[in-house]
Amino acid sequence: MRTWRVGTVSMGISLLFLGIFLLLSEFLALSLSNILMSWWPIILVVLGVEILLYLFFSRSEKPLLKYDFLSIIFVGLLGMVGIGFAIMSSVGLNDLVSDAISQEEQTIELPELSQVLKSDIHRVVVDTADYPFQVETTPSSEVSMFGTYRASVQKGQSLVKSVEDYVSVHQKGDTLFLQVKKLPTDFSPFNYDYAEIDATLLVPENVKLEIVGHSNLTLKPRAQKSNWHIENASNVELMLGKNSDVTVHAKNVDELVNDHGQWESDGVSEQNGMFKIGSGTHSIDIVNVFHVDVSLLNE
Repeated sequence: MRTWRVGTVSMGISLLFLGIFLLLSEFLALSLSNILMSWWPIILVVLGVEILLYLFFSRSEKPLLKYDFLSIIFVGLLGMVGIGFAIMSSVGLNDLVSDAISQEEQTIELPELSQVLKSDIHRVVVDTADYPFQVETTPSSEVSMFGTYRASVQKGQSLVKSVEDYVSVHQKGDTLFLQVKKLPTDFSPFNYDYAEIDATLLVPENVKLEIVGHSNLTLKPRAQKSNWHIENASNVELMLGKNSDVTVHAKNVDELVNDHGQWESDGVSEQNGMFKIGSGTHSIDIVNVFHVDVSLLNE
């Protein structure tokens, strides 16, 4: 006659329920972590019912419980996994892991900034944060900013939904201030998410421009009719037209490169230089930059 060992039936029923839940998850698109969190208490219920049934059907006046230790260990491991998922869910780890798995790296269009300058605006100040920018002039009276950003996001979602999410615009007196915002970053143990912006800025050719940059800048003044001031960028690539009328002043620059000719030294420091195209009516001052490369466009 077979001996009923407590734990054998519990293991069988637990595996049966687990298999049913996993099968349903394939058809109903259920989360595996949610299944384990909701399923593991059934193990305790089944094991408790089995013990009660054993005691009820035992014919001995003093029934002695006999356990199937391997089955109980297996059931216990399943229960511990379920408890582990429940604890992870309570502290938010499940969501972090799920988000990290479901994310993918995408390049997404930035909402375009379009700001018409009033007649009393004579200066534009831009802080580009840590992102590379291309800056050009335009004959219109409108400041525009557009481009793309690259980030790890879930399908159908985006970090930037409006212009206000990546740049703040303020007018004070005769100056328009543009402050580029740093996009959200995630450095959790389960995810490394760093978003980057690659944008173009168009400014009216007759408005004074000041740029504080902390990354690479590509400048195309084209028909420049005002003075520019650039500082604290990493690398500056200045692309001038052959018909430009500009004087370039570089101060405290580690590397000076000029495809048009030699930089003229100011006699004070090798990190300072100047050169002129045309009459040099307008100026471009570049200060506290690591590398400056000047080239001429075939325009």
